[in-house]
Amino acid sequence: MARIIVEKNIEVPMRDGTILRADLYRPDSPEKLPVLLNRTPYNKAMPMVFSMTLDAMRAAEAGYNVMVQDCRGRYASDGVFDCFTVETRDGYDTIEWAARQPWADGKVATYGASYMGATQWLAAIETPPSLKAMVPSITASDYHDGWTYQGGAFALFFNVSWTMGALATPNLLRERANNPALNQELGRTIGSIDTMLETMKHVPLREFPMFRAGAPYFFDWLAHPSLDSYWRKLSIEEHHAKINVPALNIGGWYDIFQGGTLRNFLGMRARGASELARSGQRLMVGPWHHAVPFQNVVGAMDFGYQTGALSADIDGVQLRFFDQHLKGKEGAPAPPVRIFVMGINQWREEKEWPPPGTEFRRYYFHSRGRANSMYGDGALSTEAPGNEPPDNFLYNPIDPVPTVGGGLCCYPGALPGGAFDQGSVEHRADVLVYSTEPLDEEVEVTGPITLTLYAASSAPDTDFTAKLVDVSPCGMARNLTDGIMRARFRESQAEQKLLAPGKVTEFRIDMWNTSNVFQAGHRIRLEVSSSNFPRFDRNPNTGHEQFADAELRPALQTIMHDRSFASHLTLPVVSRR
Repeated sequence: MARIIVEKNIEVPMRDGTILRADLYRPDSPEKLPVLLNRTPYNKAMPMVFSMTLDAMRAAEAGYNVMVQDCRGRYASDGVFDCFTVETRDGYDTIEWAARQPWADGKVATYGASYMGATQWLAAIETPPSLKAMVPSITASDYHDGWTYQGGAFALFFNVSWTMGALATPNLLRERANNPALNQELGRTIGSIDTMLETMKHVPLREFPMFRAGAPYFFDWLAHPSLDSYWRKLSIEEHHAKINVPALNIGGWYDIFQGGTLRNFLGMRARGASELARSGQRLMVGPWHHAVPFQNVVGAMDFGYQTGALSADIDGVQLRFFDQHLKGKEGAPAPPVRIFVMGINQWREEKEWPPPGTEFRRYYFHSRGRANSMYGDGALSTEAPGNEPPDNFLYNPIDPVPTVGGGLCCYPGALPGGAFDQGSVEHRADVLVYSTEPLDEEVEVTGPITLTLYAASSAPDTDFTAKLVDVSPCGMARNLTDGIMRARFRESQAEQKLLAPGKVTEFRIDMWNTSNVFQAGHRIRLEVSSSNFPRFDRNPNTGHEQFADAELRPALQTIMHDRSFASHLTLPVVSRR
């Protein structure tokens, strides 16, 4: 085994003269080797960088030069950090610089999770010629919908907690001495971390009491609630046709960016710029969530040792992918999709996504008008509704439905993500609960999930939320996936259109994906409400300009389920016989 040389703070010049710094892990060998590049805002010198990605020492021992670089304006690198906006050109420049070094063979691949996945995709849209493969993990396909927003709602907990964490670092110490405003703001931010849930109640959001000096991009996000030119130039989905490299997409069913992981895989398979890019896409999805990825304990559930990073061999999976595309090593052929099926807790390989032969089955709402809470009469069945009275609930943004688990990031000390019992939520009268009868036989749900909701509101703008739940015979209600739709964005993420109060309107809520076997005796359950706070910001129901309101008004919500307006959940049912 070759000795590993570690070189610290190698200077990499960008096209505008800014110097970014990287650490290099390479075998002590005269042989020119491929480069594996990780570009991170989280400090290249910290072990956390590797716990979420690839072990640099193991990769170097496997015959790679591993380069870990601080993003612009972060830690050892010069410049000013401006989220997303410079990663395309900085990534391109770094890739091409690395390929020309005396220890490199001219081939570069990238890897990393979360924002380190964003740095990969953003670099790839400029098609650097030396880039040959990528492994983006638990990351998004669009930085408007599925990162900063979802269904038009602001991803409040993520945006605030992530930005707090980004600021509460030694990174900005060198800037504090000459910037009293930044110094004061950093002190206030650090002091607010332990009470961030209370801070998130602040209205109006556009007057949020921090970030203006240290993270002004937070207010850029608020200023662009619609899908406009600000977001389009950063969208990976809109640039799939330009990207010409294979990618191993790694995601988690409870990950905050799960939807984007699947959309990147499907978009590149359909529209990648080359045959190699299209056929070379791979997908691996476990039961993981974001804050502590690749662990078997996900929230309150233990999905078994086989889902942990060591037993699932996350490093080995990546290295074999790199061996194939950078060293020409062909292993045993394998299907492009590997998923973990919850409920039976087994890994399974598939030829495509969703699995072949998937039946998209409709489960219709039923009730006698009293589906409120788990004690109500809400039901789900494959039988279409007849003449049934609607269900009603009062959404009061002063007392929103609290977030319990799900796709969360980035401070589990305040609000942990993953799988949890939803009993405390289902006790509320402003949560409609629709459940099947106990199942006579198991039902596997694997694939994308959509809710078609026919609803009216007394407000000109409001939100509707949905959550899919697996209920065991003992009553434990485990969340699987969820979604939200802000009414003004129901027809388009680009154009806002307010509601006519009292008019029944169709809402299609994308609930992303899951893979779960509902065992015999379990129930399939759907929760419908109008808030999931603080995961998403509260809709004030006024219809005024986004994030300008300090006023919070209640709204009466009406959910229809009759012959004319048959609200239904569409589940991808896979036959296991």
